[in-house]
Amino acid sequence: MQAIVVTRTGGAEVLEWQQIPTPSPGPGQVLVRVHAAGVNFVDVYIREGRYPSALPFTPGQEGAGTVERVGEGVSAFQPGDAVAWAASYGSYAEFVLVDAQKLLPVPDGVSLSEAAAVLVQGITAHYLAHDTYAIKAGDTVLVHAGAGGVGLLLTQMAVQRGARVLTTVSTHEKAELSLAAGSDRAILYTQENFRERVLAETGGQGIPVVYDSVGKTTFEDSLRCLRPRGLLALYGASSGAVAPFDLIRLSQMGSLYVTRPTMKDYLQTRQQLEHRAGELFSWIAEGKLRVRVGHRYKLEDAAQAHRDLESRATTGKILLTA
Repeated sequence: MQAIVVTRTGGAEVLEWQQIPTPSPGPGQVLVRVHAAGVNFVDVYIREGRYPSALPFTPGQEGAGTVERVGEGVSAFQPGDAVAWAASYGSYAEFVLVDAQKLLPVPDGVSLSEAAAVLVQGITAHYLAHDTYAIKAGDTVLVHAGAGGVGLLLTQMAVQRGARVLTTVSTHEKAELSLAAGSDRAILYTQENFRERVLAETGGQGIPVVYDSVGKTTFEDSLRCLRPRGLLALYGASSGAVAPFDLIRLSQMGSLYVTRPTMKDYLQTRQQLEHRAGELFSWIAEGKLRVRVGHRYKLEDAAQAHRDLESRATTGKILLTA
């Protein structure tokens, strides 16, 4: 089969299109023919070596497709079933092995492209809005990168929960996408200071939570947007890692909280996976959650997909298709 292979960490150029053996499913495993693989910033971090991984490897932890073969002991899935997965590596390929316990059936009313596009970013948005900080009706929240994949989904979920949503975006076109997702105000951070705008919008009181996937360039002002005992949920670092920070400053700024949530800690059981994914799929089928696939690339063009993601030239979800 054809697959993207990384033999050394580094820039997008290390994503090589190669012929490798098609794997066979072992006990408890399922071989899936990939219809589409999702591209996420975590793939960039792993490619760079920021998150260590044994070499060589095929990147990609999310996708959807059809079951090709099942291994011994697998009874929940059969060849031809439409399935999706998250947190299972090797998805930038024509075929991928997935543990049956990590595999999900794709229900009627949800396309394979939607399923491939929603799991990592949708589950991230789900735990951010429901658990990292459980948004309450009447809250005002700030979502950075409001036109990104997580940003668009998180905005919709926050609106569902009765929040007033402020977002940051870089262009007027991205502002339109964010507003269409339900944002009350899309702040063009290229033209105004987002901290000043948030404080103006709240009469100087600040907000209970900031959802920040940007990191280095937004961290300080994100903290300054918070009201006393507010929470900064730092779930990404698209602009780079945050500099070392003296924790005593959290007390000086209002007894603030900072957390660095990651998906594995919110998917510790099969039940948690089924609950979060089940809600996402139900909302999509019912028209309550819109998944924007902004960009599609051929699998062999994964390097260009990574370059575009890192340059922040993309909106919504990026998919690689076989």
